[in-house]
Formats: sequence, structure tokens, C-alpha cells
Amino acid sequence: MVNNLKSAALGSLLLAFATFAGAQTLVTIKTTEGNIQLKLYDDKAPISVKNFMSYASENYYKGTIFHRVIPGFMIQGGGFATAMEKKPTKAPIKNEAQPFIPNKRGTIAMARTNAPDSATSQFFINVANNNFLNKTASQAGYAVFGEVTEGMAVIDAISTTETGRRGPYSDVPKKDVMITDVVIKTKE
Repeated sequence: MVNNLKSAALGSLLLAFATFAGAQTLVTIKTTEGNIQLKLYDDKAPISVKNFMSYASENYYKGTIFHRVIPGFMIQGGGFATAMEKKPTKAPIKNEAQPFIPNKRGTIAMARTNAPDSATSQFFINVANNNFLNKTASQAGYAVFGEVTEGMAVIDAISTTETGRRGPYSDVPKKDVMITDVVIKTKE
């Protein structure tokens, strides 16, 4: 029993050290159109990363869809199941947008309402350099918390999916693009 406790304590210390030493969280978003691999900015956007990881580790994203797709802009997901059924969320988080972490092509950011600190589960992936979403002296911006390392072809394909209206929602893909799983891996 003592050895098990020592082993567990050592494992916790190693994980804490790896995180402190700049470990990066790697994530694969599996979709019906292919896989998207991400490197999350654990050190630059810890609140947003922790929030995303919390939803992912609880399998919240399984069965959600990319519900808003705008070519030349972004693809958004993480909040609706098929048939545009909105999923319940946790409390909103603080906006971590930073002027030195831009919304450039291939980055993932927290979606929110007009209120800066309103992000919950939804995220978007930029398919273009969207500088107008960046934090400035006059606007809160949208918090970027990672970048695509593989799968931009999948994102580009999703971004050109035919869209239309579903109820009050516009820019909804006519054919569901579903998130089938989110796999988390920490790299030292």
C-alpha cells in the first residue's frame, strides 16, 4: 500500500512538472468528415484549455455537430446535437483573448455572445486570418486557445459544405457534420 501511495505521489509530481515545464495538450477531434488534430495553448490560455478539456473529458462533444459554417471565415461547433438541439452547458468562463494570440487561419477559439465573459462549450476554428476578432484596446476579442497541427483539409472541406436555415439558425450545414469523439493526449 505504501509503495502504491509513493507511486501515485510520484506520478502526480511528474505530471505537475511536465505541465510546469511546458507540456502541451494534444487533441484529436474526430468528425464524420475526417480528423482534426490540435495543439492547445495550456500556458497562454489556461482557463479556456481547462474548460475545453472538461467538456471533452466528459464526452460532451460526442454527437454534437458543426452547426455554423461560413466559407472564408470559420466553422463553429460544440453546442448543438443533431436536429439543432441545444445542449445544456456549465457556467461561462472569463475571456482570455490576448492581442499577441491572433485569430489566424488554423487556430481554435472560444465562441461567445456579445458579452465578453460568456463562452461555455462552443468553439470555432478559423479558416482565414480573422484579425477583426482579435483583442484590441477597444474590443474584448475572442480567446484563441490552440492551433491545428493536422487536418486543415478536413476543416476546409467542412467550411465549403452547403448550408441553409434550420428554424431560427442560419449557416447550418444541410448534411450534419458530426463530432464523433474528442481524444486527449498530453505531450511532454
